[in-house]
Amino acid sequence: MTSAKHVRKAVIPAAGLGTRFLPATKAMPKEMLPVVDKPAIQYVVQEAVSAGLTDVLMITGRNKRALEDHFDRVPVTEQLLEAKGDTDRLAAIQHATDIGDIHYVRQGDPKGLGHAVLRAKTHVGDEPFAVLLGDDLIDERDPLLTTMIEVQERTGGSVIALIEVPQDKISAYGCADMTVIEGEDYVRVNHLVEKPAVEDAPSNLAVIGRYVLHPAVFDVLENTPPGRGDEIQLTDALQTLATMEGEGGGVYGVVFSGRRYDTGDKLSYLKAVVTLACENEELGEDLRAWLGEYTAAAKV
Repeated sequence: MTSAKHVRKAVIPAAGLGTRFLPATKAMPKEMLPVVDKPAIQYVVQEAVSAGLTDVLMITGRNKRALEDHFDRVPVTEQLLEAKGDTDRLAAIQHATDIGDIHYVRQGDPKGLGHAVLRAKTHVGDEPFAVLLGDDLIDERDPLLTTMIEVQERTGGSVIALIEVPQDKISAYGCADMTVIEGEDYVRVNHLVEKPAVEDAPSNLAVIGRYVLHPAVFDVLENTPPGRGDEIQLTDALQTLATMEGEGGGVYGVVFSGRRYDTGDKLSYLKAVVTLACENEELGEDLRAWLGEYTAAAKV
């Protein structure tokens, strides 16, 4: 089975309160926290655009105007940089403005990821679409989203991204019970379990924040009652799709083994910043040398 329509649109839920990063996020959206020299949200938008999804819908909430401002023009700053002949910095800020066709809609009350995705229904319409969560940054050298789009177009269902994690860590993730499909580079998802106990986990395959969804998910979400945390969970809707027959039925998984940077908590965020800074052409050599000196001294 193949999808009749191509994936053209990306949805980025960005209405979360960022409570794990307080007080830094008291007045600044967590999506605007810098990862080296760009806010985390710009990496996510760039990933979508690089996969050919130049129509981006951001689901925002209160106190998220900084997201819109970041992707907007800043004429005064641009004029100053142009007058100084600072072409590199001028190009950098103009890139954020010209990166793609970005739209915004508010979630209102934060009722869960499923509710945030449902807010995209009018914009997306009856097309398959991608969902990218900002907590997971995927290295630009690893075309995960492109692969997922190809699988969606081949299967006609919905596609999730999976990673292998140590068995004793699986309780921190959504977990997939899956069936290997002979001769294919994706798996069939039979069942999803949200944060299972280690002894109850059907596999060590964890769901991460990339999805390519059939539009049938909207009707399912509209009929999905609040679940864990009294929120509308996207996982619950995916479970329904996994067992659904006919148009839009079926959920498939792409097992990703590439470079992923988790910015979901303070320590993981710091690791992501250090990793990307060490690989940065301008900063990497000096930072790696300093880290070696620092860690050597810290052992004393």
